[in-house]
Amino acid sequence: MATTPAPELTFRAATASDVPALVDLIESAYRGDASRAGWTTEADLLAGQRTDPEGVAAVVAAEDSRLLVAERDGEMVACCQLEHRGEHAYFGMFAVRPALQGGGLGKVIIAEAERTVRAEWGAREMHMTVIRQRAELIAWYERRGYARTGRMTPFPYGDERFGIPQRDDLEFELLVKKLA
Repeated sequence: MATTPAPELTFRAATASDVPALVDLIESAYRGDASRAGWTTEADLLAGQRTDPEGVAAVVAAEDSRLLVAERDGEMVACCQLEHRGEHAYFGMFAVRPALQGGGLGKVIIAEAERTVRAEWGAREMHMTVIRQRAELIAWYERRGYARTGRMTPFPYGDERFGIPQRDDLEFELLVKKLA
């Protein structure tokens, strides 16, 4: 029996008109019951929103930033924020549609993000912050070559733009990967 190959992914920079769809994608991957269809949910750690239209629009509009969109057959299936910070780039706002998680799409997106920051900005390292309590997610990044640094920053308690914490010990850990 012949199988039809999956449609190819295309990548592009997000535009202001993408903001509503991007907010929906990011929220679906991290918060609420819809996020539980995938494995990246933060619903047990944080309630409320993950981002908002103003925050996403600011990333889209920033001069040294890009919100990279992955599409399949014209449908937005994933995104990630790339920010040029001199010798390194910052990787954030990574979201894959929950129903598509676990199928290898994330590996393709992160590889394209790394290729993009090397080619366009000459970045030598990729940095990201991950909630320390997300052991499974950190392990996934470690398998992609990211190293834990032990450098922690506090979660922004009291700022509901980033969610409503469900516990009082949240903090972010910096992960770093040297880019070839």
